Amino acid sequence: MALRARSRALIGALLLGAATAHAGASETVACHVTYGGETKTVEARPTTSPYTVAPIKFGSYLLFRIVFRNEPADLASIKLYTYAQHADVDGRPLIHQATYAYPPVPAGAYGFTGLNHAYEPRYGLVLDYWCELREAISK
Repeated sequence: MALRARSRALIGALLLGAATAHAGASETVACHVTYGGETKTVEARPTTSPYTVAPIKFGSYLLFRIVFRNEPADLASIKLYTYAQHADVDGRPLIHQATYAYPPVPAGAYGFTGLNHAYEPRYGLVLDYWCELREAISK
């Protein structure tokens, strides 16, 4: 009888693990980005190729990038980057970077990041954002 109970417990744990892994696959990171008085929500699904994730342009000089990895467990994280883009500078100078463990811990009214402000020093530009983890909407 004890063997049967342990078997059921093991099967239950395996099913819970499979359900949790599946739930992670259907999540997105949604960031609410405000620039120039306008707020846009940008989303990112998990990726296995973080170096191929393209940034999103805001205005003429700012770029925002979300890199969401939910596996493997030792690399799982959410990384957020803000870059400046100037014609006279090679590359894209990084002006802000934040890393959060996956799964993230909610920080209150402003998702898991809290409210962040990234400042571009040359032109005095400000990009505000906060991010949350949400279930992906099936399309």
